[in-house]
Amino acid sequence: MSQQPDSERDPAGGGGDVVTTIARALREAADALGDASVEEPRREAATLLAATLARDRAYLIAHSDDALAPDALKLFRDGVRRRAAGEPTQYVTGRQEFYGLDFEVSPAVLIPRPETELLVETTLDLLRDVRAPRVCDVGAGSGCVAVALLHERADARAVAVDISADALRVAARNAARHAVAGRLALVASDCFAALDPSHKFDLIASNPPYVAEGDLDSLQREVREHEPRVALTPGGDGLSVIRRLLEDAPRFLREGGCLVFEIGFDQHEAVRRLIDARVWTLLEIHKDLQGIPRTVALRLNG
Repeated sequence: MSQQPDSERDPAGGGGDVVTTIARALREAADALGDASVEEPRREAATLLAATLARDRAYLIAHSDDALAPDALKLFRDGVRRRAAGEPTQYVTGRQEFYGLDFEVSPAVLIPRPETELLVETTLDLLRDVRAPRVCDVGAGSGCVAVALLHERADARAVAVDISADALRVAARNAARHAVAGRLALVASDCFAALDPSHKFDLIASNPPYVAEGDLDSLQREVREHEPRVALTPGGDGLSVIRRLLEDAPRFLREGGCLVFEIGFDQHEAVRRLIDARVWTLLEIHKDLQGIPRTVALRLNG
């Protein structure tokens, strides 16, 4: 039995135009991505085409012999070229899933990582018995942490701060997308600089920049060359923002309030040494799914 060709003359085009099917487009894209040393090129190609068509992967399989419209094919090939050049898939598609929610992302914000979901889980656990909690998210980025928290706790309110106005615009769209904008205040601020310490929080959460400046060159090309540097590293040993959190957060927390923040690989011992036991009680340093100490949970002493 002969197979149906995946590229053929368009009968409606007078024999002049070439029709490219979904199957052929995926093969061509996977080859191009593989030549560019992109990992899992077939999966990446399918992700890009599914996003281009606003369909899922099951659709691509079921409709593999369907012809792609010329505008869709052009958009898809443009995305493949961007990915082959090293741009992260999430920036090409403009989307990333986090805590079961779909978030808009752009080069203005750090791409949400699965390990940061541990920050949300830890925060929710600490707020379990707090009624109508008030939360501050320092370094909002895409808004993924604050939005996920508010989505899970309908009685909570939050303030999210970021030094980047572009990042705050992305966060605002994500808050609107998930119907929590009415409970989220977005503030342009360098850490707590623009906040009033008379307004206390039950919990402060942060995924701060923590990569040491000397470690930047060892990051993946996609991260090093495309994600916002201000969200990756504060320079030096990578701990300067964490020092600011530990020093300044007490003025913005109610008595017994909590500070929860993410740390980088192999930073847990250095962070332990920064914690002043007269100010903070270390509740736990939670490990992520890879067994890496990732999320520090502290309680403000009375």
